[in-house]
Formats: sequence, C-alpha cells, structure tokens
Amino acid sequence: MQRAFIGLGANLNNPAQQIKSALRAIKQIPGTSLVKQSSLYETSPMGPQNQDNYINAVAAIDTYLEPLALLDELQKIENLHGRVRKAERWGPRTLDLDILLYNNTIIESPRLTVPHYGIKERNFVLIPLAEISDSLSLPDGTSIEQLVSNIDKQGIKRL
Repeated sequence: MQRAFIGLGANLNNPAQQIKSALRAIKQIPGTSLVKQSSLYETSPMGPQNQDNYINAVAAIDTYLEPLALLDELQKIENLHGRVRKAERWGPRTLDLDILLYNNTIIESPRLTVPHYGIKERNFVLIPLAEISDSLSLPDGTSIEQLVSNIDKQGIKRL
C-alpha cells in the first residue's frame, strides 16, 4: 500500500457538508482506506476575493491505486459533487480534491504534479497536514513542521 495525502476544499453549496461527503466517498474508493483526517478549517479565498470563504481539510489514505488511477477516482468524486471545471483559476467550487503527496514520490506528468505545486506556500494545506502528520517531510527533505512555523497564519480558522 502507498500512503497519500489528499487536500480537500469547497466554498459552494454548504462547503462543510461537501467536505464531509467527499471524505465518506474517499472511504469507498476500491483498494483504499482513510487513515486520518484533519479538522475542518475556514480559510480566505486564494485569488479573486469576491467569493465566499473556503472550508479545507487534509486526509491521509493508504491505497493500492497508482497515482493516476487515484486521480481518476478523486475526479469522479468531484464530478459527483457538482464540480464544474472552468478556465478561471482559483474560482468558487463545490469541491476540489488534490493529491498533495504520494509516498515520497515526485511525479511530473501532464495530468499530475506531486508534491502539489503550491504545497509549501498554502496555509490551508500545511496547517491541516501538520495536524495529522507533523513529522512528515516532503520528498526534498523539507519538514512540514518547518514550513508551518514560517507560514502566514492569517485568514485561517480551525472549526
């Protein structure tokens, strides 16, 4: 089994419920088990500020799925939750599921980049990630604990 960390975010259609529903759906992915989930966090939006705050969380899973097969399953869950992909980056969404880390693997493909490209700068990823695995390090050796100690913690509130 491989350990992966999934970032969850939503700011439309009762976002806390969207995250909870997505966590239940992740438990149903074949060959995958939910190991741990963070608290929910309310966060200021990235990008356009004329949208509602987000609810974010991070989940640790163990899976037999290869990274792209896992991505396919996560995108199915997004679609079932009404996700509409638009050209606009960082706009409002019913659900966003990102593979943040997949073991200690570096993946650079047209469909998937792991570690997630914004992992080192995003408080809404780092803080919940540290909550469930503070001793974790990125493939480049950078510790999550170190990144959290240096990140701006404004605009994020644990629910």
